[in-house]
Amino acid sequence: MKSFQKLPPQFQCAEVKEYYDILCKKQGSFVLKRILDIFASVILLVFLIIPIAIIAILVKTDSKGPVFYRQERITTYGKKFRILKFRTMVTGADRLGTLVTTDSDSRVTKTGRILRKYRLDELPQIFNVLSGSMSIVGTRPEVQHYVDMYEPEYLATLLMPAGITSLASIMYKDEEKLLKGKIDVDRVYVEKILPEKMKFNLSYVKNFSFGSDIKLMFKTVKEVFS
Repeated sequence: MKSFQKLPPQFQCAEVKEYYDILCKKQGSFVLKRILDIFASVILLVFLIIPIAIIAILVKTDSKGPVFYRQERITTYGKKFRILKFRTMVTGADRLGTLVTTDSDSRVTKTGRILRKYRLDELPQIFNVLSGSMSIVGTRPEVQHYVDMYEPEYLATLLMPAGITSLASIMYKDEEKLLKGKIDVDRVYVEKILPEKMKFNLSYVKNFSFGSDIKLMFKTVKEVFS
């Protein structure tokens, strides 16, 4: 980890320091975490390369636009990266509505609804993991718009790489339904949903271990197929 004095200025606060000191004692777990990320990603690619190719064809034939969706997100220490997902919405969806998706969102394609239901749209993020911009387990990365609204303590979640899955994403897998029918979706997300998700995210950071990552991976698989 970077020394605390070399973190971005907004990270150098008492709220973040508490979590920083805890993580500094877990360097061995960070090494094992990265080894697991690489090993698991390579294994997944071997088994999923054909399904990925089939999904790519379905996305392309279902609606006009690219197969993949790339969006700027925030990861470790506030660094920006482009997350890779299968496109599940019509082209230009970001300009047609909010940055979060609600249940029965008209911007979602037919194939996209199926992919989102089983989280298959997340499969391309294996390449983000291999590049080091993400981890298999970690806080789901937000766009800059929402990170700018973080409470100081929330920045502690950016001491670790963003993840494909987390306890918060499992607990809020039906987030789109919670936002259904809300007039000001952004406000509801920032004031009600985000704080609750952050409770899980901050708990993950505070209690991070190699073993906890393994448990969350198995829990994610169970939830996907339940």
